[in-house]
Amino acid sequence: MLRTLIPSLSLAYGIQAAVAIPSILAQSERFYDLSGSLTYLSCTALSLYLPTLRARVGATAIGTKPPWPSILAALTGKGAAGSLNWRQVALSTAVSLWAVRLGSYLFQRISADGHDSRFDSIRNSPPKFLGAFVAQATWVSLCLLPVLALNSLPVSTFAALPALALTDIIGLSLYISGLAFEVTADRQKDAWVQEKKQKKHEEDFLTRGLWSKSRHPNYFGESMLWTGIATVAGGVLVSNAGQIGMGLAGGLGGRALAMVMAGVSPAFVTFLLLKVSGVPLSENKYDQKYGNRKDYQEWKKNTPMFIPKL
Repeated sequence: MLRTLIPSLSLAYGIQAAVAIPSILAQSERFYDLSGSLTYLSCTALSLYLPTLRARVGATAIGTKPPWPSILAALTGKGAAGSLNWRQVALSTAVSLWAVRLGSYLFQRISADGHDSRFDSIRNSPPKFLGAFVAQATWVSLCLLPVLALNSLPVSTFAALPALALTDIIGLSLYISGLAFEVTADRQKDAWVQEKKQKKHEEDFLTRGLWSKSRHPNYFGESMLWTGIATVAGGVLVSNAGQIGMGLAGGLGGRALAMVMAGVSPAFVTFLLLKVSGVPLSENKYDQKYGNRKDYQEWKKNTPMFIPKL
């Protein structure tokens, strides 16, 4: 497992360092979020195809290289030696879809705004700006850990598992629901902003749609989709076959380690959103602007901060 984890995690820090140098010199955060998405995509792809890549490099002297794994074969069966399992493909695709959507969304936003207020106090300080890129590499590494662990398992691991388990159904349902929640919330916010620019309303804060159910529905969706990814991966890692594939003896210790590797992703994401960069920044900003207004106080009182009301 470490033969996949170490190169993949090293790649995350390598990409962020490569983007950090010109960004620090230019004192620009323009490509910060985009580099985060690129790191997600690159590390996921490397973890998925690294075993085949090693096999092809090792077979160079022989002259007969093994074929690249078939995505179609992975989705239609348990696969043969050197192939992929549908769970590996599904979670890798899930991460890729999320990364492309979020990265393009944030890049379009900073391209339109010209700057990101999160960096106002650090872009002129090389050590602090570098710290942001190191933090992003760590964020990618921890969020991707369950997917990287799953992709490091040999195909024989999945042959011993049922074609579809309860954790697969629950996990994929959570991912789809979370992604839909996040996308819908972002689109509602964008539409509201555009309407305000067009002077179709004079509202200072959004209280319609999903934003009437939660003050931060996009963050809730984010937490939910990573919980779904962790659920699918965790169902495999804690199984007897998963323990063997990870090189563990099983038992309480091995299963606890597997649960930690799967659970650290949603736990870290939710911690960041609730305690560090998501909710606190937004709540403080709006409290300072509108905290003395009765309509804002009513919205805060009647609308949950994170988990939506029914």
